Amino acid sequence: MLIMKRKHMIWAMCLLVGVGYFSAMSNLEIHYFWKSLIAFIPVQVAAIAYVTVTKLSRN
Repeated sequence: MLIMKRKHMIWAMCLLVGVGYFSAMSNLEIHYFWKSLIAFIPVQVAAIAYVTVTKLSRN
């Protein structure tokens, strides 16, 4: 039986969520400008979370 490490499991979950999100985004019938703004929301949230975690871990 294949045993996945925690880091690989997290990467697999992120990959599945990302594929699902961008698949749903491609099916939306909205203006291209708004679609591109909404598509980058997960990137912005991840960047904010990363900066917050690294700043808190320094203290």
